[in-house]
Amino acid sequence: MTITKVAQLTGHTGAVFAITEGEDAQHILSGAGDGWVVEWDLMKPDLGRLIAKVERNIFSLLFLKNQNKIIAGDMDGGVRFVDLSEPSLSRNILHHGGKGCFGIKCIDNQVFTIGSDGILTRWSVQDNRSLESVQLSSKSLRCFDFSEFKNELAIGSSDGNIYFVDATSFELQRTVEKAHDNSVFSIKYTPDSRFVLTGGRDAHVKLFDTEGGSSRPVVSVPAHLFTINSIVVHPKNPHIFATASRDRTIKIWELTESMELKLLKVLDTIRYGCHIRSVNHLFWSSYNDYLISASDDRSLIVWQIDV
Repeated sequence: MTITKVAQLTGHTGAVFAITEGEDAQHILSGAGDGWVVEWDLMKPDLGRLIAKVERNIFSLLFLKNQNKIIAGDMDGGVRFVDLSEPSLSRNILHHGGKGCFGIKCIDNQVFTIGSDGILTRWSVQDNRSLESVQLSSKSLRCFDFSEFKNELAIGSSDGNIYFVDATSFELQRTVEKAHDNSVFSIKYTPDSRFVLTGGRDAHVKLFDTEGGSSRPVVSVPAHLFTINSIVVHPKNPHIFATASRDRTIKIWELTESMELKLLKVLDTIRYGCHIRSVNHLFWSSYNDYLISASDDRSLIVWQIDV
């Protein structure tokens, strides 16, 4: 495996927490503690362009291409609909309590958010309003992922649980209790939806069977020194995934056919010029298979990972 640091993107004045795809695979957007949304061209990654600004730290981010609209989740639990074509139509809705909107996803032209109030909400993007909510926990919902095959959301919470919810009916399918010793900060379905990979404040990566009904992980490894903030799967190789941690490293893993987690590479500051503070978010782009990382050090790094 060959690792190349393609570029380090600077310009944000606050910690960077969110990355999402822009108008096409060549472009990404980043959201940060400075309230800025910046567009980056991966062909010319050193040229960032400020396209929106809000008054609060941005924790989560989504770009709706067909509507030219940004949805940003902020530190106060606000869900901000930023209309780039008609700024006067933009709205900020204080929704998820007072400590953060931690995740945003678009599924079949509907938007879903999670936040510090333990609530999962479905939104009408056309009307910029909430349609339906379900209370899953008394603590924060920190991360979620969607399985198209199962039409299901897997949601990680600060109570240590994983909740599986039908994306249409909002019916709770099942709960994996105490999946991690404390907060579940990252979750990702494997491409076949048979398993979910999770990372927590306990610094463990775990693999759970979504069909077996067991609350025990198939495998659990002490993967980092501190909190695991993000997990992403390679866009072309479903057995390769990456984790990011508060310990300032990114690790590349292989999920083997025997359901073992094999560590392939550790991207650290000394050997690879990785971030000097917590790595908060990862995004694996289909453009050149670039892995992009975001950090408390106010920068993003573009990585070429040749598997």
